[in-house]
Amino acid sequence: MGTEDDVIYLGFDSSTQSLKVTALDAKLKIVAFENVHFDSELPHYETKDGVHRNRGGIGRITGPVLMWVEALQTGLDKLKKNGFPFHKVVAVSGSGQQHGSVYWKIGSSEVLRRLDASQTLVSQLKDVFSTNDSPVWMDSSSSKQCEEIEEALGGPQALCDLTGSRAHERFTGPQIRKLYQTQEDVYNTTERISLVSSFMASLLVGNYASIDHADGAGMNLMDLKERTWSDAALEATAPNLKEKLGNLAPSHGLAGKIHSYFVNRYGFSPECVGINWSGDNPCSLAGLAIEKPGDLGISLGTSDTVFGVSTDPKPGVDGHIFPNPVDPNSYMCMLCYKNGSLTRQEVRDKCAGKSWDTFNRLLDETSPLNGGKIGFYYSEPEILPPLPAGRHRFDLKENSGSAVVHVDSFDDPTEVRAIVEGQFMAMRSHAKNFGMPDPERVIATGGASANHHLLRVCADVFGCNVYIASRPDSASLGAALRAAHGHRLRTDKTFTFASLLKEASEDSATQLSLATTAGASELHGSYDSLAEKKLMCEKLLLQLSLAQSIPID
Repeated sequence: MGTEDDVIYLGFDSSTQSLKVTALDAKLKIVAFENVHFDSELPHYETKDGVHRNRGGIGRITGPVLMWVEALQTGLDKLKKNGFPFHKVVAVSGSGQQHGSVYWKIGSSEVLRRLDASQTLVSQLKDVFSTNDSPVWMDSSSSKQCEEIEEALGGPQALCDLTGSRAHERFTGPQIRKLYQTQEDVYNTTERISLVSSFMASLLVGNYASIDHADGAGMNLMDLKERTWSDAALEATAPNLKEKLGNLAPSHGLAGKIHSYFVNRYGFSPECVGINWSGDNPCSLAGLAIEKPGDLGISLGTSDTVFGVSTDPKPGVDGHIFPNPVDPNSYMCMLCYKNGSLTRQEVRDKCAGKSWDTFNRLLDETSPLNGGKIGFYYSEPEILPPLPAGRHRFDLKENSGSAVVHVDSFDDPTEVRAIVEGQFMAMRSHAKNFGMPDPERVIATGGASANHHLLRVCADVFGCNVYIASRPDSASLGAALRAAHGHRLRTDKTFTFASLLKEASEDSATQLSLATTAGASELHGSYDSLAEKKLMCEKLLLQLSLAQSIPID
């Protein structure tokens, strides 16, 4: 397969709207990249944004399984057309949209093992699924099942302590329970239930791949501490579930050697190995080179996500804890905020004439701490904290001790700073409460990470430097890095992810760029105090019947 330096690691990301492929060389430089956009390139599946909405009732959102199969083939075909050297690939891994599930019909494993390279994957797999519509992370139709599972296991916090998260509609356990209750015939004819990640891995190795620990934690079914299926959670979900799920496995473990289908059709080496796939959030952690406590990732997108590494996580109903996919001795902590870029955009439209330049100017015109003016801005019902849509503004009056006063409105510049500071202060407070240590650096990603005016406020609030990744495709990049790490672990059991990053060249895909430096330590301390006041206001809003008695816009 060539010399050690003449190798390639391949990473896939089967996300909601597309399939991406990133190829890295031995120095972790990108040598190839492909993207398959579902809506435009596979229009015969009739998806919008990669999914089908409300076809099985209000809130029911699914993805066509065969579309994901065809996307894998299309991505490989694109690489082949461009002369990609498949024979140099020594390891493959991947990322899948978290929580989505795939249901294999009894007898499907035999079809997988006998894949014929002269035929397409879709033609051979079109009849192997007990349902062709897979519930995905956007689905919100399993509220009843969430309540039943939490009640059976002692309540939301008890389920957090056991599995790392309370029951969420998008999580796989409630989705499986709903399938069992509403389509028992489908459940009974299912031989294996895969996550999107382990499903895609199964295609590549021609056998049922195990669900990995990191993605398995997003199911409400795995004992987080023991990293085994929880018998109590399985019993609360559906009968005979353990045999349908198969065994859990470490994220860095071997899924198997690549199937002869891909050797014969594309020219992979028969010695190429598949490393267990994981979820998109764990893979993004790897893709952003977050490998130790003190690194904090912030994704600024349609929703805002905060994630980091902790050796002493504190499970709570507000967030999620998964095993770290690149370090079995630590955990990944994650917080999600539904109101991100679109909510910032609404404030921009109201205060800055739909101009980001004007928004940034107004932000710069105001002083840090905003004169004690703090705000909560929710275009959609928020997850963290669970508050309804609305805008809530408070003014910390001078010479009033700890008192805060509710006000109806701010002037435009103050409004702009209030949303930006408020979002970052919420991230800081909730991350600390969840067991993440104070960050030594923040690594920003997502579309809004290109706005250095926002990142300047982030640096002030967190009191540390803010970096941005050189590549936006953190999930597929993380998958390729995990392929490299898993491959190296096969011959050196002590090889760490940090060691892999140290071997990267200066122009590798793992390099980070300094976006802005830390604010003054005095300013950081002042944000400590203001963040406490914001938490006090948050508790007030929650106590007042989810803000129903407080005037909002």
